[in-house]
Amino acid sequence: MNATGEKKPVVTRFAPSPTGYLHIGGARTALFNWLFARHHGGTYLLRIEDTDRARSTDAAIDAILDGLSWLGLSSDAPPVYQFSRAARHAEVAHQMLAAGHAYKCFATPEELAELREQQRAAKQPMRYDGRWRDRDPAEGGDKPFVIRIKAPREGETVIEDAVQGRVVVRNAELDDMILLRSDGTPTYMLAVVVDDRDMGVTHVIRGDDHLNNAFRQLCIIRAMNWEEPVYAHIPLIHGADGAKLSKRHGAMGVDAYRDALGMLPEAVCNYLLRLGWGHGDEEIITVERAIELFDLAGVGRSPSRFDIKKLENLNGHYIREADNARLAALVAPRIAALTGRALSEADTALLTTAMEGLKPRAKTLDEIADGALFLFAQRPLVPDDKAMALLDAAGTDLVITCARALENIDDWTVSSIEERIRGVAETAEIGLGKVAQPLRAALTGRTTSPGIFDVLFLLGKEEVLARLEDAAALGVQG
Repeated sequence: MNATGEKKPVVTRFAPSPTGYLHIGGARTALFNWLFARHHGGTYLLRIEDTDRARSTDAAIDAILDGLSWLGLSSDAPPVYQFSRAARHAEVAHQMLAAGHAYKCFATPEELAELREQQRAAKQPMRYDGRWRDRDPAEGGDKPFVIRIKAPREGETVIEDAVQGRVVVRNAELDDMILLRSDGTPTYMLAVVVDDRDMGVTHVIRGDDHLNNAFRQLCIIRAMNWEEPVYAHIPLIHGADGAKLSKRHGAMGVDAYRDALGMLPEAVCNYLLRLGWGHGDEEIITVERAIELFDLAGVGRSPSRFDIKKLENLNGHYIREADNARLAALVAPRIAALTGRALSEADTALLTTAMEGLKPRAKTLDEIADGALFLFAQRPLVPDDKAMALLDAAGTDLVITCARALENIDDWTVSSIEERIRGVAETAEIGLGKVAQPLRAALTGRTTSPGIFDVLFLLGKEEVLARLEDAAALGVQG
């Protein structure tokens, strides 16, 4: 509510640090913020927290923006870059100093190191002891100083978290944290609060590793008499074994799920949505449905477990639902990388036509590419060991018989092809599978492929007869 009692429009934000790739946990945080804003007809913003100048890179910023764009989670306004707002952060610190909510601390690094050592020896919590809190700053003279907040010492601070519920911290556990360093630069804690205030953020939805920060940040908000946001701290993602998510569990950058693993963005978003949030038994949830349903009440309090197999299965579903031309455009560069040559327009058109046979058995774009290689293989094919085993004397005889049955087909259609191949099986008094196996080995060099009639139709009569001739010669040599 604002001062007049009107409900404020929802504003959320995703605030990554550009010190590396957009990891899967960050992507989920962005998704939850985006969905919450969309569900309430609000605004979703992006803030790049680039105050760590030594580790922040342009490449990381580009990777974050690229990953968010791929997922469909681009900000509703240009990104805010935190470092560029340092003067505004310092302004707030000096306002707090002037109002008596902060003070100058002249303690030297050596004095603070000695304090920490004493607290460590006494097995006490290591926090600043407030030695300059009530002293006259004139005693510091012209020595370097930092500006610290005057944190409350009595009572407790309560957060009614939209995910975690009621969380209470005794104020005695809070220390007088630094707002401005001795060089005049703001700390992360100050910058976050000021930026959220100036960006109009109403709901802070982030990982629960920031929950402790919320109590310290509230000190600034209350000192400035600013309106408090709604906090929602989401449990972190763990690996399938319950351990903290790491690279061995699949904790890669979002770009790796796209480029290395061949995932579709709608599959990744659906999976991330269900990773810690649920609505009954629904597993397949489109973006439109997610916007309709999403609320913070559905977010669980326990860490969720990342399972790459479940993501692959979900990706397989979205591949089967995807438009064939779109899939062909995504798969074409992968085939080019495998074959060493770019696909022509005719090749891409062929790939599009083949997609109905390729996508039912695939869980990733790479699997589609691998399954489609037979279409663009250069003659003569080199069958793998399993396929070669099918091209024994009996298999080679069947290949030759199939070639004779196919060579006089005038209308190269699936139905006419099927009629001839079934005729071969009936004449030989064997099952269709016994014919299809060596035929598949001869045409694809493998033991798996789309349906054999689709393979024959897609390759075309000229290519089929040439490959069968090659295989027959190979079988005879073998």
